[in-house]
Amino acid sequence: MLGYYKQPQLTAESYLPDGFFKTGDRGEVDESGRLRITGRVKELFKTAKGKYVAPAPIEARLSGHPRIAEVCVTGVGLPQPFALVTLSEETRQALANGVQRSDLVSELECLLEQVNQKLEDHERLDCLVVVKEPWTIESGLLTPTMKIRRAAIEERYADITEAWCSSGHKVHFE
Repeated sequence: MLGYYKQPQLTAESYLPDGFFKTGDRGEVDESGRLRITGRVKELFKTAKGKYVAPAPIEARLSGHPRIAEVCVTGVGLPQPFALVTLSEETRQALANGVQRSDLVSELECLLEQVNQKLEDHERLDCLVVVKEPWTIESGLLTPTMKIRRAAIEERYADITEAWCSSGHKVHFE
């Protein structure tokens, strides 16, 4: 980028002292020198233990599972983060048609354990919470580009998050 048109101050504020453009993205450089985007800076949150958690990489690991549609990792002010998840349409239909919830719970507990093994202690998820309704644009929980609205989701479930996290169960259904 050459800069903002006739706005040198705004142009100067857009760059870091080392000359890199501020994008708001978090990333890591691999052993070959390639940059991999891992999330957004502003999505970081702090747990009660004072540790920062980047939810995007954790959400990516969970959302790769075929039973899960959307994921929101949160836990501001809690000892450990947790994940709110919506089920895929296929999974919701299977549950409505008699598939045992206990089978799904076992599958999600296994997923949680696998994901947690790859995370640092302060990032490990306390539990997964399966929410009742899918998140939609109309409900204000997804953007028009189908990204989660983290603040709206956190606000919607704020009243019950501590109860879920303190229960000792690894998978909850709203």
